[in-house]
Parts: sequence; C-alpha cells; structure tokens
Amino acid sequence: MSRRVLVAGVGMVAFATPRTSQTYDVLGEQATRAALADAGVDYAHLRQAYVGYVYGDSTCGQAALYRVGQTGIPIVNVNNNCSTGSSALFLARQAVESGAADCVLALGFEQMRRGALTAQWSDRPTPFDRFDEVSTRIQGGSDAPMAARYFGGAGAAYAARFGTRPETFAKIAVKARRHAANNPYAVFRDPVTVEEVLASPPIYGPLTRLQCCPPTCGAAAAVLCDEDFARRHGLRTDVAIRAQAMTTDQPSTFDSGDPRALVGYHMSRAAARQVYESSGVGPEDLRVVELHDCFTTNELLTYEAIGLTPEGTAEKFIDDGDNTYGGRVVTNPSGGLLSKGHPLGATGLAQCAELVWQLRGQAGARQVADATVALQHNIGLGGAAVVTLYEKLS
Repeated sequence: MSRRVLVAGVGMVAFATPRTSQTYDVLGEQATRAALADAGVDYAHLRQAYVGYVYGDSTCGQAALYRVGQTGIPIVNVNNNCSTGSSALFLARQAVESGAADCVLALGFEQMRRGALTAQWSDRPTPFDRFDEVSTRIQGGSDAPMAARYFGGAGAAYAARFGTRPETFAKIAVKARRHAANNPYAVFRDPVTVEEVLASPPIYGPLTRLQCCPPTCGAAAAVLCDEDFARRHGLRTDVAIRAQAMTTDQPSTFDSGDPRALVGYHMSRAAARQVYESSGVGPEDLRVVELHDCFTTNELLTYEAIGLTPEGTAEKFIDDGDNTYGGRVVTNPSGGLLSKGHPLGATGLAQCAELVWQLRGQAGARQVADATVALQHNIGLGGAAVVTLYEKLS
C-alpha cells in the first residue's frame, strides 16, 4: 500500500547572481541544514538523498552533503534540465510513498555562469538537435539564444493566433517584481513598469530582456517522511504531497507544428490532468500556484496548459488581475523565476519551499489567504514536466 508523504521540512538560501554567489557545495550544505532544522531531524535520520543539479561533475551531490554528514546512505545525483529539482522531489516522494525509505532528502542547487544557457559539449549531439530542427522549420533561423528562441517563438505564435498585445506579456514581468518585493530570497525586488519592460532590449518575438529569467545561483531542499516516522519523532504533519505526476515528450512535441508543444505545453497539460484526476482537486480549487515562468511567454502559456483559464483567454485572465492578490489564484507569490531567479537545479525545490510556507501560513507579506491546496509546475526542455499538488492537513 502507498503511504502518505509529508513534507516535514523545507529550506533554501537567498538566490544570488553568479558574481556574488558562494560555490555549489556551500549552497547545498546551507539549504540542507535549513531543511533539517525546519523538520527538526538530524542528518543521521535520513535514509536516502536525491540531489539535483544541471551544471557540475558527476558526484556534486556527495560533495555538498558530505559537508553535512557521512552516514553511508544512498545519494543519487539527478539531472533533468530545468525540472531537475522537481525530478529529485519526484524520486524522493516515490521512495517514501512506496515504503522503501521512511525519511528522505531532496536537494537541488546550481552554480551558474553569467549569460544565456549554452551547450557544454561541442564534440557530440546535443539533446536539442531535434528541437532546433523543428524550431528552424517552424520559425526560421535566428541568432537569438536557444531558450529565448523557443519560448519567444511560442509566445509569438500564440499572440498571432489570439491577438495578444505586447503589453500583456509585459504585465507578467511587472507582477513578478511586485510579488518578489516581499521575498527576501529573491534576486530582483525593485519594481518595474510596463513601459520599462517594453523598452528593455528586444530578445526574440515579444520577449524583451526584462521578460527573461536571469542566470542565478542558489539551493533549496525538502525533507519528506511518512506519518509513522513523523509521529515517532514528534515532527509536524500539516503539509503533504497529495498528488504528483511527471511526463515527458510525445510525438506531438515535434510533429504538431505548434511552437507551444516545443516548449512543453502538451507535457504540462498531461501532467496537470493526471494530478487533477488522481487527487479529485481541480484548477478551480486552487488559490496559489508556483509555475515555471522562465519567460513571460511561458507563464501565459502555462495558465492555459494547467487549466487556470480556458485556451485563448489568458489575456483577459491577466487584465482582470486573476493571476495575483485579490484575483482568483495568486501565481508565483515568490516572484517566480523571472524575479526570484532560476538556478536550474534549485528551482523545483524552491517552488516546493514557497508553497509549503504558504500552506503553513508562514509566507509573511506574501501570504495567500485561505489556501488549503497548492500547485507546483516545473518543466525542463528535452524534456520533462513535473506537477505536484500539496495539501494542508487539519
């Protein structure tokens, strides 16, 4: 029988620019210690650890965790592009739910370099060769950075189909900064206006520089356990993972001719549907969501992919303020990837931390009222989408 999986503790470090950040091993240690302290357990209580990062050598997870303890437990290193942190969480949740382990750590960190994401190896095929081929066929060639070309192209295609104004995408960046102003973990907390967003240097399609997430460094972690372990050790039992799904690409990603599919729209939609169906919770029940806003265009697309608003209605959803405080569902109260930052391996677990704080009522000025369930959405091109539903227990 499957076991209920509790999130006993979460922790993260303030995200930082590559110029000001500490090294990945220090970041990972600090996030782990914060999560253990929040849970009220020692490292010796952990039975397994899953550690996510994208840029690093093969046992960076051990290098970070050995700074906390060396108990001989299995440490599994995970890389699933920008969904790496949530992939580590997915594996940790499976270990606890199946009964393979009663207390497990999920850790994600990233020490990034300045500038746009690029391939690290020039002597072998990249996982994006097929994506590049499809993107060029649909959109034509471009010298823009790879990710901006994909996500900007998807936004341009959506705007052409539904008449979306450039100002609509810019409003998402403005909202992200407004939310991040109340998050001490976020990198970019100064307000911006729609005019400033649109006046920033153009990147690709509707995207300008202020509509693209910055390369940042950081770490976040979560301690998961079952109910028996929590009772034996006197841990809190107020937040659980109610449902979770991971999906990968299907033929439609490459064969549909839809730029949205190339950036994970279909993966996200499938994962969200699985979560809704298995949990009995629908998008209409949500009051708070952390979703993958690597670009403003992807936040808009994701509103529809995960069912927050019907297809073609995202502009009205934004104009009505239904994506922020006072509206129907607060999206990215943390400031999201656009303002909090996007250290690839840490992102999914930072989203987890934010939503756990929200459900506990510990989010301070960011607190969303009356949230009893919370949805997390994290994607990685190449590809994987992880959607996780958390619930507040009585």
